[in-house]
Amino acid sequence: MKKLVTLAFIGDVMLGRGVNEEIPQRSPESFWGDVLPILQGADAVIANLECAITQHTQEHNRTPKAFYFRADPAAVEVLRAANIQCVSLANNHILDFNDQGLLDTLKYLDAAGIQHTGAGRDISEATTPVIMDIAGLRVGIIALTDNEPDFAATKDSPGTNYLEISPNSLTLSLIESAVVQLRQAGAKLVILSAHWGPNMVISPPPHFRQFARAVVDRGVDIFHGHSAHLFQGVEHYKQGLILYDTGDFLDDYAVDPVLRNDWSFVFLLEVSDVCGKRSDRGLYKLRLIPVILHYAQVDLAKGEEFTTICHRMQSLCAAFNTNVIQTVEGLEVKLRTKKNAYSSSVV
Repeated sequence: MKKLVTLAFIGDVMLGRGVNEEIPQRSPESFWGDVLPILQGADAVIANLECAITQHTQEHNRTPKAFYFRADPAAVEVLRAANIQCVSLANNHILDFNDQGLLDTLKYLDAAGIQHTGAGRDISEATTPVIMDIAGLRVGIIALTDNEPDFAATKDSPGTNYLEISPNSLTLSLIESAVVQLRQAGAKLVILSAHWGPNMVISPPPHFRQFARAVVDRGVDIFHGHSAHLFQGVEHYKQGLILYDTGDFLDDYAVDPVLRNDWSFVFLLEVSDVCGKRSDRGLYKLRLIPVILHYAQVDLAKGEEFTTICHRMQSLCAAFNTNVIQTVEGLEVKLRTKKNAYSSSVV
């Protein structure tokens, strides 16, 4: 009998500024509200870390920026409390406090046992995927960003895995090479985490859709998008799954009363622990749990907000012909219809 492994995907986790001020006064668990049991119940949580973890206070000044996000070292305990086992560092805030801020972040994450990818001490490290064992499933994760080109790593300097979002031969060949590298290392499931596009956009533009589908065609199983501060639709493309944007998840941001950047989901994906063949990627079911972000805390959405958040996602998914089913806990997308394909024991 095949076992199901549950991976939780969440969007931007920003632990700086107001959240950082709360950390000394609260338990690490409190930031995750009543969402915590869901996160802890997954086999692993994968997120985008939208800040540097450092005590270095000199802000990046090579190019102008509006916001600089930094959290103190104790922030790693907030990540650990939520079962966050891997973070993408390929984003537009990881070098907010210069090279030292990134180097410190790597040090603190390593000490806490939290895997990371998408940024590093040089271009070789920044572009190296991470491979990890999650409940017996070997998972490979690639991370990239098209934000903040000045943060791009070089052969001589720290930075991010910066790539333009374009379905051109160079970009796609780099991703395909990383997929091949991960498969050769035994990865049964390959995830591409991308911090891409502008803020406050509720639907991906056509060339983003083309790009996401193209990387699935080249062997990526799950596309994990973030950056817009808003959740976007989900597409079941061929044998892969595209989460165009997973929105925000923990922060201190002002709320747009129309676009509602305080609405999001926990994206819980159930996959087979024996997946990996191109003909059977093992993706079984996606459960979407609606959440609402308060100041420095996330909680499960309830009542009218629960219903409205679900309705928005259903509408966004309709553009991709994704069949979304309403459930007691939120929404569900069936990715596999073959009966009795898996055991009923879901982790």
